[in-house]
Order: sequence, then C-alpha cells, then structure tokens
Amino acid sequence: MKRVLILAYDFPPYVSVGGLRPYAWYRYLKEYGIYPIVVTRQWGNKYGNHLDYIAPGDSSEVIEENSEYGTILKTPYKPNLGNRIMLKYGESKFKLLRKLISAFFEFSQWIWMIGPKVQLYFAAKKYLNSNNVEAIIATGDPFILFRYASILSKKYKIPWIADYRDPWIQDKSRKKNFLLHNWEAFWEKKCTTNLNSIITVSSFVEKQISSLLKEKKFHILPNGFDPDNIENIRNISQETDILNIGFVGTIYDWHPLESFLMVCNDFSKNEKARININFYGVSNEEKINNILEAKYPYLKTLVSISPRLPNQLLKEKLASNSILILFNDYSILGTKIFDYLALKRLILLCYENDPKAMELKKKYFLIKEFNSESKHLQKDVIDSTNSGIIINDESHLYEYLKNLYMEFQENGFISCNSVGIEKFSRKFQVKELSAIINNISSNKY
Repeated sequence: MKRVLILAYDFPPYVSVGGLRPYAWYRYLKEYGIYPIVVTRQWGNKYGNHLDYIAPGDSSEVIEENSEYGTILKTPYKPNLGNRIMLKYGESKFKLLRKLISAFFEFSQWIWMIGPKVQLYFAAKKYLNSNNVEAIIATGDPFILFRYASILSKKYKIPWIADYRDPWIQDKSRKKNFLLHNWEAFWEKKCTTNLNSIITVSSFVEKQISSLLKEKKFHILPNGFDPDNIENIRNISQETDILNIGFVGTIYDWHPLESFLMVCNDFSKNEKARININFYGVSNEEKINNILEAKYPYLKTLVSISPRLPNQLLKEKLASNSILILFNDYSILGTKIFDYLALKRLILLCYENDPKAMELKKKYFLIKEFNSESKHLQKDVIDSTNSGIIINDESHLYEYLKNLYMEFQENGFISCNSVGIEKFSRKFQVKELSAIINNISSNKY
C-alpha cells in the first residue's frame, strides 16, 4: 500500500474547521489504497476557546497512535514565552512584551529551526529516516509547514503537495504591513519552488495564489461534510417547543451581526414569538454581549452562546435547531455551509443586497475579488441544492421570520427540501485526492 506523510498543525481533538480537512484524508485515504501518516501537535480542549491554540501539550515525547485508518504522530508543544505569560497572567497583561516575543518567533522560524511548531519537522524527519513514503502533503495555515515540507522533500527526494486552505499573502490586511508582506512573499516563493503541485478549495483561491506563484499545477478539492458524523445524527429532531435559530463559527467584521440581532429583537418583541438564538464556538462572544447589553437587553435573555465544542457534539447541537444562519462571505465559500447542508436544516443567508451590509463589506472585506469569479458562492450552492432562502435585507428577514414562525407553530418544525448534497461529502473529495497522490507517486521526485 502506498503511503503519504501529512503535515497538519490543526487536527482533532483541537476544535477547528481547518483540522477537519486533513482529518478526512486520514479517515478515508486508506479506503482508496493509500496509508496516511499524520504529523500534528498534541492538542487538548482545556479552555474551550482560542487559548487552546497556545496551551501546552501533555508529553515531552512524540505520542504515536495507530488505528484502522492510519498513524498519527502527536508532537510535543511548549508555548513560547509570550504565550506562557498570557496563560499565566491573562490577555490584558504585558501586551507589548508578548507581541515582541511572538514577532521574534514569527520571523526567526523561517531562518532557524526554532519556535513552537518546529517539533512537527523533527518528528517527520525522524519518521522518514526509517520509513518510505510516496508523497508529502503540507496543509496551511500555518504556512511554516510549507518550509518544513520543502526541506524534507529535498532531503529525502519525495514529491510534496502544498494544500492552501486559504491564500497566504493575498489578504489586504497583510499588505498593510509592508515588512511582513514582503518577508512572507519571499518565503512563499522560496518554499514552493520544488513542490509538485498545489491543491486548494476553490478557483477563487487559486487565482489569488497564482497571482504570486506563476505556472504552478493546481487541483481544486472543495471542502465538504463528513458523512460518518452526519449519519450518526440523522435521527435528531428539531426542538418543537421553541423556534431555535443557530449559528456556528467565526463572525467577521463584514458580517451584519448587529443588523441580524436588531431584526430578531424586533421580531421576538412585536410578534411575541418564542425563539432562541444559539451561537456555537463564535470568535467574539464579548462583541455579541456588548451589543445585546447596550441595545437589546430583551433579546439577551433569548441568546445562548456556547464555547467551542468537539465536532460530533457540535453537529448534535446544531441538529436541534430549525433554522441555520449564514452571513454573506461573497467570494468565499467557507466550510460551515457544508455541515448546514448535511444536517438538512433550512439556511437563511443574510444578506444579498442590504445597504448596511454593503457598507460593512466595503470597509472590512479585505480580499481581492475577480470579475471572472462568482461573488456569491454561498448563494450559488444554496440555489443549486434548494437548501435555503437568500435574504435580501433587514425588512426581508423580518417578513421571512414571520412566515417561518407561522410554519413552526402549525407543524412543530421547519421543512428543508434540499437535493443533491451528496457531492459535497468529504469522502468524495478524498477519492479525488487519492488519484492526485497516485499520479505523482508514479512520477516520483
């Protein structure tokens, strides 16, 4: 059986959408004749929030786990001094000192083999000293893994593939920092000179990457949902007593969060509607609470905010909701839409053409768009699968909530008549990945 070494910093049990992509490779590649060896770091869920990203590992040694699916090498993790200070004294203390320490490692990790992430390189190198593999895949962010894969590829003469879950230097926020932008642009070019090919999630991301990396071979492997996880929760029913509206994941500055809360507040008060709004694993709980306390204290009693949850438990929680909310990400498809599809709960996309939302996009959406690419990818998926409603603006959201609430009162649930969602299974994407690996392994380094 052919073997592939996968460098994946984000990986379960760490709660991260970025970890679901390499986990699917680990879970399904063996079914297509390829044995995966995943090199990641030791993760725990001690805090249930962003602090888990810098929490120390459990052991100073590499922990090897073997299963029916493959092998996982969990490397030691020791936070840098700045992060240790934050864990000990809190996020409000020694901010400047912590930034300086983090900046040192952010720059120096590209020159020397140092920093909290370097243990992945050492573990991969040790494994390759005594084991053969046909290919190496590094999935970023963090993109330092590309440097490690490039070095290992040269040393052991193994072809490697760069997996871009997102672009590297093309975000406009990075371009604002001239030094960082040019430093990373230099290393992006240098690290990718010897790669075999690039895989990424959409043609939109491909265009962004190819603006810097010319004449590289690309493969598009979209994200999707894990069919095994979904199958286990198919029988979970919607709550029947109160209309539950759910949202999961990061809320970005261009998302019309305050507008959404305002409409829900007005709707619940004016219509005397019994609703709950459930936020799961959001990145800015404080912002939500501040808006509610300052403007919508009535709604605050109807809002529940949960910490990050293990993926399976999250899906179970989501399944109890009758409506799932997506905020418009325009040229970005994201990952949460696939789990929404798999759960077969009605999706409301907010908004297509709301003036306030357009102002937020203009101010905060810092990603270059292309005229040749769709600027409404989520809408395209929802329309093609009949899985939800494209909400135009605030008034449209209010009226649609009224209609849906009437349906809920009559039936005790909200119907979703989606079709054709099977093509978004991660297992289907892994089949495509196996073909890519087989092709490059037959034309080795």
